[in-house]
Amino acid sequence: MNDSTIPTVRLGAEGPEVGVQGLGCMGMSFAYGPADAEESRATLDRALERGVTLYDTADAYGAGHNETFLAPFFKAHRDEVVIATKFALSIPPEDPTRRIIRNDPPYIRQAVEASLRRLDVDVIDLYYMHRRDPEVPIEETVGVMAELVREGKVKQLGLSEVTAPELRAAHAVHPIAAVQSEWSLFSRDIEANVVPAAAELGVALVAYSPLGRGFLTGSFARAEDLTEDDFRRQQPRYTGDNAAANAALLDQIREIADSHDATLGQIALAWLHHQQTVRGLPVIPIPGTRKPSRVEENTAAATIALTAEDLEVLESIATKVAGDRYADMTFTSAGRE
Repeated sequence: MNDSTIPTVRLGAEGPEVGVQGLGCMGMSFAYGPADAEESRATLDRALERGVTLYDTADAYGAGHNETFLAPFFKAHRDEVVIATKFALSIPPEDPTRRIIRNDPPYIRQAVEASLRRLDVDVIDLYYMHRRDPEVPIEETVGVMAELVREGKVKQLGLSEVTAPELRAAHAVHPIAAVQSEWSLFSRDIEANVVPAAAELGVALVAYSPLGRGFLTGSFARAEDLTEDDFRRQQPRYTGDNAAANAALLDQIREIADSHDATLGQIALAWLHHQQTVRGLPVIPIPGTRKPSRVEENTAAATIALTAEDLEVLESIATKVAGDRYADMTFTSAGRE
């Protein structure tokens, strides 16, 4: 078993050094069907052994369950891990399936206290605004987040799914360490404005769903392959004719993978790691998994060097993707660009 660790990058201008690949923990509690708790715990341990130090969760994942599940692991390795969690998606008690975006100051203070309690920590290393409510001035939201830093409840601030102007406005109030957005061979809309703004401001880019929610690994080819409670069944890219068209795009990636004796997912991650050089900013993919073997596979991608010919082939894939990444794109920064 290969125990070599991955390289590190800095999380923002003044943030900590973290592994160049993080771990998305949402699926251990939420969204992708049943999870085996013991296997998930083994996945966390294996990730740390491989040099993964940034662990990503949110208060909305499993209505707080994900934070509670991760707490014992964080407590056992507090000095080795960087804990990232998020606020903004409020869950109405009368309808647990709904998400209401809230960026107002009273809600933020309520949310941070609840996350600290569930995580069983004194301070959160990286605290994100999960989604943006355009009705609340971002300066007001980040102003309260900055107060949390001064009060010692939060170390670094992050934003998820924001536009370039929103990032600049927020950064003017308090330094932003990281922007988290969907970024993959299938999802590249942030490259036009958000990525250049982050590079200009010295903000790290944390790429969620870098494997296209698993589609780029070839682990499923259509929504019908998934369990009934898997939320990917509701996403346009994985249904009907869209799924068939997108599955055909994997053939080009598979040829490149074969030439490197690699997997489809490793090529997708290697492409993202290459963007750090191309775009001039730290890029930290956070592929989610619940299997130790997948952690080994994913982290190994950090050492794959793609050729100019590989990159030329991969460059055009996103323009051929069928379907939006969400049924409601107003839930993303692309909906406000």
